[in-house]
Amino acid sequence: MAQNIALIPAAGIGNRFGAGKPKQYVDIAGKSVLQYTLDIFLNHSNIDIVAVVLAPEDQVFQVALAGKLQGYHCGGETRAETVRNGLAALLATGIASLEDNILVHDAARCCLPIIALNRLLTEAGDRPEGGILAVPVADTLKRANKSEHIKETVARGDLWQAQTPQLFSAGLLQRALSEVDLSKVTDEASAVEALGISPLLVTGDSRNLKMTLPQDEYIVRLLLQNI
Repeated sequence: MAQNIALIPAAGIGNRFGAGKPKQYVDIAGKSVLQYTLDIFLNHSNIDIVAVVLAPEDQVFQVALAGKLQGYHCGGETRAETVRNGLAALLATGIASLEDNILVHDAARCCLPIIALNRLLTEAGDRPEGGILAVPVADTLKRANKSEHIKETVARGDLWQAQTPQLFSAGLLQRALSEVDLSKVTDEASAVEALGISPLLVTGDSRNLKMTLPQDEYIVRLLLQNI
């Protein structure tokens, strides 16, 4: 039976967040953002392994690695490289097989509701094309010209905002990340799409916020108080 393996790329430096340290290590009520994220998957009965992929020089991560939690200091220059390297490590060590489900989740997306994670596992867990959490775009979108004036309004009827986790078999994800130009990969789904495969869109949750800008921390703190 295929395992469900959460892969958390945590090698980024978070330049846009501007906290003087990687955003995954920002402290909220005595725990790092990364620890909140890891706990979501460590405490879920249908997640078999949680693999965190760190920068080679990372000396901040202090969580004990044992049992369900595995750690690898093989992060790359980009998120895509980090995911590729982490997946390669899982396969090389025999922890993962090509048939296992890999759920790639942002380290700074620490408010993932369990109901959304369950929905992804249920709806996409057995699909060969995989699937991702996403939400229909709600706001009106504008395309800008070079002088940052409105060029046009973009029809939003069929637009979705991608979230994580993004779930694919290890074999499919390995193929996508090895055959596609990683400089053009913005998320795992985009790499799979480049193979001509259309992953399933699974309804996500607006609370599944990624902490990217300084103002996001305030919202995340409020959300964590009510989880």
